[in-house]
Amino acid sequence: MLLAPHGVGGPSVGGVEHWDVVVVGAGPAGSAAALAARRAAPGARVLLLDRADFPRDKVCGDGIAPEAIDVLARLGVDAAALTDGFAPVPRLRLRSPGGAAVERPMPRPAHVVPRQVLDARILAAAQRAGAELRRHQVRRLTVQPDRVDVDGVLTADVVIGADGAESVVRRALGRPPNRPDRMAVALRGYAPELPGQRGVQVIATTEQRWPAYAWSFPLGDGRANVGYGELVSGGASRAALTEGLHRLLPGVEPDGLRAHRLPLSTERPRQPDGRVLLAGDAASLINPLTGEGIFYAVLSGALAGSAAVHGPQAGRAYRTALRRRLGRHLRHSTAASALSRWPRIMDAAFRAAAAEQRVFDDVVDLGLADGRLTARTLAAAARHLR
Repeated sequence: MLLAPHGVGGPSVGGVEHWDVVVVGAGPAGSAAALAARRAAPGARVLLLDRADFPRDKVCGDGIAPEAIDVLARLGVDAAALTDGFAPVPRLRLRSPGGAAVERPMPRPAHVVPRQVLDARILAAAQRAGAELRRHQVRRLTVQPDRVDVDGVLTADVVIGADGAESVVRRALGRPPNRPDRMAVALRGYAPELPGQRGVQVIATTEQRWPAYAWSFPLGDGRANVGYGELVSGGASRAALTEGLHRLLPGVEPDGLRAHRLPLSTERPRQPDGRVLLAGDAASLINPLTGEGIFYAVLSGALAGSAAVHGPQAGRAYRTALRRRLGRHLRHSTAASALSRWPRIMDAAFRAAAAEQRVFDDVVDLGLADGRLTARTLAAAARHLR
């Protein structure tokens, strides 16, 4: 363990406040990183920085896969408290570009928890574990041989960038944003549940402006998180996103519509050696098939927090941990994303999922967690090609 056991607090070094770990961004990735850092080194001084006050909204589908809750539970977070007040959602309904439809129970129920609630709950768990939160918008990082300088007012042994799609930390590392064909944009709002939707997550696609899809995820109180997303390279505009939402979910009139960019995992920046780590959206960890990012966020945040104890070797330790834990899955999701560019293949996969529960489970696991493109699913899809 390379972090010194100074205890909680930020003593001054040369007149500048110093911390063992500074986490930029207090969303799920950042809070999971803080939890993991405190768990790996209970005496470590961990500071969370965020430009917003909590609770705050975040544009998202609000769907929480059970695997994400598992990661947080292993960090000591009360899983029941995370989803308290929001009923489990046991079923998923899918419609392919060509109109093939399937609705089945998921391997384990998901939850739909507004990010204003979820993020505040995970952050509160990190604070209870000993991390400190401070409102501060980071503008500049300077990496020194023995520390990282944050805006000239803080230094840290290790900085974890969990500051989202427009990450300042990522830019400080010289990593460019994703190309437009590796970047999605989504519009999200809230509306009444679709008829007969109680307990069912809905994802609908068409061949128009493919690859793109709309969703409706029920909160359990008669409302649903609804939205529509597509690739930036498709020429997405607010008008096009709104039209796509109404086309795929006719009759839905959402309020609170807001847009957000999603850097997909098909173009991930290489995690460099050294004292600066990237997690969650800042590391382009968004599933290219579904746009799901919370599982990736909490998992990568947990791995980054655990690696932070290695000080100057943190980057290498984190890169190794990511490769071991997610490398094979990310290769499979990238391959599946490439195959999905042909709507006929998606139609065949959905028909195969409708015919066999195990294939459906494989598809869910690949799109919402860390599953793989199994031989069973490939063979079943091949049988259903027309």
